[in-house]
Amino acid sequence: MIERRKAKRMPVTLSLSITNLYKQDNVLVSNINAPIEVMDISRTGIGFKSESVLPMGYYFNASINLGNKDTLHCVVKIVRSQPLDGRMTMYGSEFVGMADVLSYIFEDYDSRISKE
Repeated sequence: MIERRKAKRMPVTLSLSITNLYKQDNVLVSNINAPIEVMDISRTGIGFKSESVLPMGYYFNASINLGNKDTLHCVVKIVRSQPLDGRMTMYGSEFVGMADVLSYIFEDYDSRISKE
């Protein structure tokens, strides 16, 4: 099978909470309080699962720390979903407007987990 991903996925264990979702046309969904469990991360996005039903094409703000001194403040767009067993749904999302200069954060993380 040919790999179609833009960037290498790396396993990660992170918990985040989405409080607001928005679309570019000023549509805002507030007070969601949806806990999510991030399963993997790459230079281009995150894969996460949640019990909450989240709409495709919406954005949320995230602060991600991969265990070093740098925290990545980013905008994430939900691009796909897949139902899992039980009440969980797996989501795919992409980082929006992230500067290429921040790729060192992912390279450092990949280097650290490869040594473990």
